[in-house]
Amino acid sequence: MSSPGKSFIATLRTKPEKRDEFIALQTELKGLVKEQEPDAWVYELLQSDDDPDLFYCVATFKDEAAFDTHMHIDFHDRLVPPIFECLESEMEIQYLKSWQ
Repeated sequence: MSSPGKSFIATLRTKPEKRDEFIALQTELKGLVKEQEPDAWVYELLQSDDDPDLFYCVATFKDEAAFDTHMHIDFHDRLVPPIFECLESEMEIQYLKSWQ
């Protein structure tokens, strides 16, 4: 049996006046993840159809090491603090194993 990947689902609620900034920052983060993290298999931002300030970030990494790389890569450290400043409340995050 292969080792599981590392995934998370984050629930994020933005301040209405910061929604566009949040989307721009997350879009930049997603592009950099795609370009520079080959072991990040999924990195997706989803917005609720019913609540424009409610978002979900879904990510899957090859393994724990790939997740650790993501958490410490230079652009993560640059983009995540301003992303958090756009939030109305603390994000909720759930970590999961993913089986390929």
